[in-house]
Amino acid sequence: MAEAFFEDRDSFSCSICLDLLKDPVTTSCGHSYCMGCIEGSWDQDDLKGVYSCPECRQTFLQRPVLNRNTLLAKVVENLKHTALHAAPPAHCYAGPGDVECDFCTGRKHKALMFCLACLASYCETHLQPHYNFPALKKHMLVKASTQLQEKICSHHDKLLEVYCRTDQQCICYLCTMDEHKGHNTVSAAAERTEKQKQVGEKQQKSQQRIQEREKEMQELRQAVDSLKLSAQAAVDDSERIFAELIRTMETRCSEVKELIRDQEKAEVSQAEGLLERLEQEVAELRRRDAELEQFSHTEDNIHFLQRFKDHSAPPVSEEMPAIILNQGCDFKTVMTSDLQEKLMLCCNEGVVKISAAVKAVHILQSAKPSTRAAASVPQYHGKFMTPPPHKYLSPFPSLTDPTEGLLSC
Repeated sequence: MAEAFFEDRDSFSCSICLDLLKDPVTTSCGHSYCMGCIEGSWDQDDLKGVYSCPECRQTFLQRPVLNRNTLLAKVVENLKHTALHAAPPAHCYAGPGDVECDFCTGRKHKALMFCLACLASYCETHLQPHYNFPALKKHMLVKASTQLQEKICSHHDKLLEVYCRTDQQCICYLCTMDEHKGHNTVSAAAERTEKQKQVGEKQQKSQQRIQEREKEMQELRQAVDSLKLSAQAAVDDSERIFAELIRTMETRCSEVKELIRDQEKAEVSQAEGLLERLEQEVAELRRRDAELEQFSHTEDNIHFLQRFKDHSAPPVSEEMPAIILNQGCDFKTVMTSDLQEKLMLCCNEGVVKISAAVKAVHILQSAKPSTRAAASVPQYHGKFMTPPPHKYLSPFPSLTDPTEGLLSC
């Protein structure tokens, strides 16, 4: 039972004063308190006219009548008596980071409470006099903590309860009579109230700043999302436009090739027809030349003279146009270098315009740009400026302009 008491001491403690229950009473909602603690709490509720349980917040329209829980009081007394004569479990000894009891000899026990009047820490055993002797019952007890030493004046070993506004530090009452004599001093509670107001004002400003920044973050996220959508739309537009340009160029290329082939076919056909006729005429002339060669060697003079008329008549041939060759006839003169230069010029001018339009799109801009160059560099000065929505929906309005010339070249 004693071990249970050490391990689960909070089960027998008052949730208001955090000490072991003294004159325990139990409310109708089942929670137990010290008689004095719950009565004091409800005394403050008299002004409201509504009483509530500090543990579960159940409310009562009329102040409940409380009776001492004799069974619980007897259990607590028996546990306290047993604990005084029983060896505490191992975990009750002070370890690293624990507050040691100031009155234990030998191996120190872990201190449970600190007395603000005695300025000492007590384990469960040495704390009992504060529960039993009337003079010590008036002392204020708090949970032992390693930070409590910071609340003790290092010069007078007294509780720090005064604040010196002159030196801006916490002091004890004896300090106001020594080195802080004549200084502007107030109670720590009064200074806390004043400082609490300042903290409230700073907190209010901080919350306002947070709201402003959250609003800016939301607007900036929306601007980024809008810009991403517009950028994707511009990319899709550029892909479509350049795909149309490529198809147009391929079509024009096919047309030019077909035109060249048609003209080649027509000219070659005409030339081959004339060549065939020339070949026939040359063959006929060769045949007649062979006959004349044979006739010139005729030995019979009479026969030569009789047949001379037949061989001296000019050959009957189809009238042929004079052949005038075009020495400069060459398809090299119709090469598309001119068109290529024009297309490259249009493309380069278009890319320059597109590049300028792209670089002019900014989510953030300087509040007071000193020069045009400074205005083109995105800067952040605590407040970004969001362009109108239509600028985000179409950030590249002149994207298609440079291609108009290409389609008509």
